Amino acid sequence: MMQGSMVALVTPMLANGELDWDSLHKLVDWHLEQGTDAIVAVGTTGESATLNVSEHLAVIKKVVDQVNGRIPVVAGTGANSTAEAVELTQSAKSAGVDACLLVTPYYNKPTQEGLFQHHEFIAKSVAVPQLLYNVPGRTGIDMDKETVQRLSAIDHIVGIKEATGEIDRAKWLVENTPDDFLIMSGDDETAVELILAGGKANISVTANVAPAQVAKMCALALEGKADEARAINQQLMPVHNAMFVESNPIPVKWAVAEMGLMQHGQRLPLTRLADSYHQQVREALSGAGIL
Repeated sequence: MMQGSMVALVTPMLANGELDWDSLHKLVDWHLEQGTDAIVAVGTTGESATLNVSEHLAVIKKVVDQVNGRIPVVAGTGANSTAEAVELTQSAKSAGVDACLLVTPYYNKPTQEGLFQHHEFIAKSVAVPQLLYNVPGRTGIDMDKETVQRLSAIDHIVGIKEATGEIDRAKWLVENTPDDFLIMSGDDETAVELILAGGKANISVTANVAPAQVAKMCALALEGKADEARAINQQLMPVHNAMFVESNPIPVKWAVAEMGLMQHGQRLPLTRLADSYHQQVREALSGAGIL
């Protein structure tokens, strides 16, 4: 079962924007050593929007091969074209992923019926475990909980990354979807509360810089040790906040580079973290014992 701390892995790049394969290798090894429970490759934090298809699939294959079955690997394969999402999902399956993460179609703003048919079509087209991904703040469309409920009955749709931070919604999903349907947090600040409410995992940005702490926090929450999990979360709260002072993944890529784990590199239209935020991010990392 996919559970615990699932890092939404950054995609390392050189200063010129080219993919940094050496740093990717080092990051995957580091997460395995630090106790990360699963790796999500080429999602939002992995800058999927700026990779071409061949790069997208090459990163997925690199992570799958290096992990070599030691922990689950989930690939971001969503698109606002259903046909493109099917193609990416099929390619990720062929690369050997354990599951795929499919964001709600962005920009074209489908209806709830359109969302249902989009995910139903992908699930019927590719026999691989699939996670829905609801993040209305980025996509412009919110998947209603009733739509999630309908989709939870479809073969190959095994869970959802719920990134709204709304714990009442998560509780409703826990109570109104099958017992084996995985409710996962996509919001670091509220992940502990979601897991304590019956969720199974945190697909985490913060885990890029604090993998051991996030893994321990999630494990404690899964064990029902609420006070201990909340204590770690409180210590990490400045980091959670700092990772979103500018659009994700700008702050987290800067932080990982400052930790010496990769170079400063991203692709336009994303830019390097503004100088005015450097001190805030450094202080957050230092306060959490990271720097």
